[in-house]
Amino acid sequence: MTNEERDATVPADDANVSEAPAEAAAPGEVTDTAIAEEAVAEYAEAEAPVSGAVSVTPPPADDVQYGVGPFSIREISLMSVWFVSFVVSFFSVASVGFNSVWTSGLSWILTIGLPTLAVILVVMRRLSPEGIRRVGSLGIDQFASVAFSVSAMLWLQMVWDSVAFAAQGGPWLHSWVAWVELFLMAGGVVLTVFAPFLPTLKDDFAGRPEAPAHRNARPVRKVVDRPRPAPVPVQTAPAPAANSADDAVTDAYAPDAFASLSTQAASTEPNHTTEDVTTTVQPIASHQAFWALSPVERDVLDVQGNPIFSVGPTAWALVIEDRGEVFVVRHEDGRVGFLHDVSGITRG
Repeated sequence: MTNEERDATVPADDANVSEAPAEAAAPGEVTDTAIAEEAVAEYAEAEAPVSGAVSVTPPPADDVQYGVGPFSIREISLMSVWFVSFVVSFFSVASVGFNSVWTSGLSWILTIGLPTLAVILVVMRRLSPEGIRRVGSLGIDQFASVAFSVSAMLWLQMVWDSVAFAAQGGPWLHSWVAWVELFLMAGGVVLTVFAPFLPTLKDDFAGRPEAPAHRNARPVRKVVDRPRPAPVPVQTAPAPAANSADDAVTDAYAPDAFASLSTQAASTEPNHTTEDVTTTVQPIASHQAFWALSPVERDVLDVQGNPIFSVGPTAWALVIEDRGEVFVVRHEDGRVGFLHDVSGITRG
C-alpha cells in the first residue's frame, strides 16, 4: 500500500478534527494557552543577557565613615585617653607615702571605674552590635559622657584641695597624678560631651539610623489637676420641703431616751391663746429647722456622748429638730449631733 492509498483510508472524522481550527476564546476569558505563553515570555526575558553594563550608584561620600578597623576616630581617641589614665591611676596620688586610688577605699569607683566601664561598653557595641545598647535609660555615648564628667569633677576636687592647702602655706596634698588625671578626664569630656559640636568628631554621630527612645527618655506626659469634689450645698434658710429628710436623719441618730424628753417637753409647753399673739412669739414646731446662736462655746455630742463639733457665739448653727431640752444640730459638713445645754440660745 502506497502512502497515497494510506492517506486516503484516514477516517473523515479524524481529518475534520485535525483540520478544524481551535475555537476562539470568549472575550476576557483566561485560557491555559495564554498562561503558558505568558510564563514562557517571562522566562525568556529573565534568561536574556543584559545588553548594557549595569551601573551601581555608590553611596554618597557623606554617608561613609572611615576609622581604624571597626572603631571610629573618636572612639580610638577615647580609648587612648582611657588607657593612659588607667595606667597612671596605679601611681600614688598622695604626695607623701604611697596611696593610689585603688587603695583609697571606694574612691576608685567614680575616679577610674566608671570611665573604664564606659570604654568597655563602647568596645562591646562595635564588636557585638546586638549586645548591650544602653545603661538604664542612657545610651552608650550618654553613659560615657556622664562617666567622664563625674570622674573629671572628682579629680578637679583633688587638685582644688591641693592648691587651696598650698596657698595657705601647707604642703601639696596630692601628687602629679591628680593633675595628669584631670587633664586626661577633661579630654574624655571633650570626646563625649562636646564631640557632637566639634569638626571631625561630629561625624561619628551623623547618619545614625533612627531608633525609638527609651520610655524614661521620652517626653513626659501632660499633668492636669485632679478634679475637686463638688461642694456640698449648705442650707441657708429653713425649708418645709426638707422636713421628711430631716426626720429620717434624726431618727437614725436619736436614741429612745430623747423620745421621752420630747414627749415631756410637748406636755409641759403652755398653751397660748389668740389674745396674746401680739405680745408673745409662738415657739417653733419641733420638726421645723431653725438657726440658733449659742452665747458661749458648747460641745455637740454624738449618740455615744462623744463631742464631735462645737457651736459658739461666732457663727449660727442649724437646728433641724427641737426636742425641748435637746437640740438636734447639723454641722455645715453634714455631721449631726445633739446639743444638751440649750439655755440662753438665741433663735434666728
